[in-house]
Amino acid sequence: MASEVILPKVDMDMATGKISKWFFSEGDTVRKGDVLFEIETDKAAMEIDAPADGILRDVKGGEGVDIPVGAAVAWIYGEGEAYTGAASPAPAALEAAPAPAAASPKAPSATVSAPGAHDGAVRATPLARRLARDNGIDLSGLAGSGPHGRVVAIDVTSAMTTASVPVAVASTGPAAAAIPDAVRAPGNALKHFAEGSYELQPHSSMRRTIARRLVEAKSTVPHFYLTVDCRLDALMKLRAELNASAPIADGIASYKLSVNDMVIKAYALALAATPDANVSWTEEQLVRHRFVDIGVAVSVPGGLITPIVRQAQAKSLSAISNEMKDLAARAKAGRLKPEEYQGGTAAVSNLGMFGVRQFAAIINPPHATILAVGAGERRPVVDDTGELAVATVMSVTLSTDHRAVDGALGAELVGKLRAFIENPMSMLV
Repeated sequence: MASEVILPKVDMDMATGKISKWFFSEGDTVRKGDVLFEIETDKAAMEIDAPADGILRDVKGGEGVDIPVGAAVAWIYGEGEAYTGAASPAPAALEAAPAPAAASPKAPSATVSAPGAHDGAVRATPLARRLARDNGIDLSGLAGSGPHGRVVAIDVTSAMTTASVPVAVASTGPAAAAIPDAVRAPGNALKHFAEGSYELQPHSSMRRTIARRLVEAKSTVPHFYLTVDCRLDALMKLRAELNASAPIADGIASYKLSVNDMVIKAYALALAATPDANVSWTEEQLVRHRFVDIGVAVSVPGGLITPIVRQAQAKSLSAISNEMKDLAARAKAGRLKPEEYQGGTAAVSNLGMFGVRQFAAIINPPHATILAVGAGERRPVVDDTGELAVATVMSVTLSTDHRAVDGALGAELVGKLRAFIENPMSMLV
């Protein structure tokens, strides 16, 4: 019996995905474990393996098209197994989108109404419902092209290009044409800008996900902030000594520590020493974590992602350094696995390399804390003898979820962090 190849769910928030590249074509022989295709999600690109040996048939998943999770995109027939035709009808949502045809008087037109007014009884995918709600499309006026007449995302996006909305167009040209008319409705920010003075860039899936999660976090998590100044001179000295003593193989040092690597370690040790702060809030209970998994914000094209250093409190500085280099490189290439960026117990965001002196970061649930790291800079200080001196100082700001971490507990955590940073040899014990 032919083996069905489906589009798997590779991300917690994933409702649809796009196949960015097929590595085999119709009729090719594949082996179990061969990389069949690559999925593009809002955070990474994932390679999907063949589930069986055989001949690839009925390839239905078009490249660059939104495909519902769980939908069949191909079948694999065993060698010698009779092939009598398509295993099942090809849903339109899985095919490459056809070029838009000229409008016909007999063709049903989509209507724009109050979002959700008639949507309840309509069979539609979750993504189609969200697109319709966001753009004021009445699902009851659409003919579904999915299985059993279900309305899918491509039906809504097609309707968005033909829907008649009585509003003035604020901009023209290809970029403007790609934006639904509903976006340019009165009250939208575009009304404040002169026609032709801007370009429109559609939001990427990653940018939409970031926006949704940050609004949710800032709206539902009661943040409060604690800032301390840490002297870096001892840490910088130890970093230079450790880098100078790194073993050399084939002319390459086995590691090269950064200040950020040492901050990750210091923060992990501080959380391990303050277990009441290594928690996550849920409405039912407080989740107390046994390990410290630190998410580290990494800038990637179009947004950011937080790969996670698991059990960072138990890892050496060199292990953290090499792991972060690998995670950051694969994050920028979109090659992280979901388990490498989902979860974590706390996070670090470092803008010091951009010269930012101090900032406050937004907590990323399920974390209860995030550490914002500023630049190390030479500042006047009063030394232990009461004399004025100059030292390298770095400001760090701890954002905490006040539901889970109170002020005194947060102060204890950031105090221990500063102690590890200012006495870095204690991280090697």
